[in-house]
Amino acid sequence: MLRLPAQQADRAPETPERENAGLGTAQRREVILQILTDSGDPVSASALARRLGVSRQIVVGDVALLRAGGAQIDATPRGYLLHRTGGSGYVGILACVHQTAEQLQTELYTVVDQGGTVVDVTVENALYGELRGNLNVASRYDADEFLRLAAEAPDSLLSRMTGGVHLHRIQCSSEAAFRRIEAELAARGILYQKN
Repeated sequence: MLRLPAQQADRAPETPERENAGLGTAQRREVILQILTDSGDPVSASALARRLGVSRQIVVGDVALLRAGGAQIDATPRGYLLHRTGGSGYVGILACVHQTAEQLQTELYTVVDQGGTVVDVTVENALYGELRGNLNVASRYDADEFLRLAAEAPDSLLSRMTGGVHLHRIQCSSEAAFRRIEAELAARGILYQKN
């Protein structure tokens, strides 16, 4: 971990909020990457800002520049997460539809209860084409956190743009597990099926 030079450290006690204060932009971005590498959980921009002694806006800008430079950083509803490549298992895409918060909860719980992870959500937009949001919902805890955020900003749900129709990329252990998730979503009326 990068530390303040001795003359700067004398001015303020070294706390988590101040230990990285005064870093140059390149060093600060290295620290952001290291924090994300060390964390298996999403880290919010606010938490990074506190740790680095800068504003949230500075962190958002640093992450944008890191991503533009090729860093595989996912922005999830719970914070930034370093994209881990080479995951094992099966990844498939399902078309889903729901109108209510209860149906959204059913959708997410069904996937995670059957051993899947909701990697992202994609919708089609007339102006922009395909829009995608990273979710990385792998447990009921993750689902509950997403549902809490969705309740606070219901108009932010991408599925609102398409009458509830959307795609999910699902990661699970095998194709058999994926088919089980697909069947459970169909049984609950969440799987989109053109009539």
